[in-house]
Amino acid sequence: MRNTAKFTTAALAVGALTLGLTACGSDKDAASDTSGPLTVAASPTPHAEILNFVKDKLAKKAGLDLEVKEFTDYVTPNTATEDGSVDANYFQNQPYLDDFNKKNGTHIVPVVTVHLEPLGLYSHKVKSADALKSGATVAVPNDSVNEARALKLLAANKLITLKEGVGNDATPADITENPKKLKFKELEAAQTPRSLDDVDAAVINGNYAIEADLKPASDALVLESAKDNPYGNFLAVKDGNEDDPRVKKLAKLLTSAEVKKFIEDKYDGSVIASFGTP
Repeated sequence: MRNTAKFTTAALAVGALTLGLTACGSDKDAASDTSGPLTVAASPTPHAEILNFVKDKLAKKAGLDLEVKEFTDYVTPNTATEDGSVDANYFQNQPYLDDFNKKNGTHIVPVVTVHLEPLGLYSHKVKSADALKSGATVAVPNDSVNEARALKLLAANKLITLKEGVGNDATPADITENPKKLKFKELEAAQTPRSLDDVDAAVINGNYAIEADLKPASDALVLESAKDNPYGNFLAVKDGNEDDPRVKKLAKLLTSAEVKKFIEDKYDGSVIASFGTP
């Protein structure tokens, strides 16, 4: 049986409290202990699935004792990594991490990029983006980085025009042209798939789309391009733990030919292997 624990957003308050109370000395002790199993926080799909493939098929031969803890939000994995509740996490991209560290005073750093999950626009009501009616409501993630990413996807497909140079800080207030008079409903990223029956369309992160049995490669009305995409998902640790030998073993396994084949076979283009240094 897999040693995988599932956590929800209810754990956020506990993680945040622990982050505030953890003493510097205990942080140092935890960081220096590399003798036990490596515990990694991850989103269930595809991150935990990829980690569990490594755990079941590759880790033992490499001498790595790997434990996977699943979280369904985009906050707790970082606070848990910061306070030492877990050793590493695997769920996020560089723009999101930069924003998170800045806003929360955390010290999380990337180790190695593993894959890309293209962001997509989905609908239960229309078959193409062009078919969206005037005044249609589009759900978008409410965290700053993913909302900007969603708006850039819509802009790249000529549904809106954004103010030049807004980058990863874009909000609906930065829309300069909106020919379809689209309205935007801001939701927690995990809730966007559930909104599809209540809105005309929704921009959904790849992992949440897959969890909702959507196939980004075929179901998305428009899909983010993988070329020169800055949103690759990576293994991350608290600053100073990059040289942990367990982390180095996992980084090597996550970027192996076996993992690349697993990603290609299982996700059929909805998740794309994208190995490299962030």
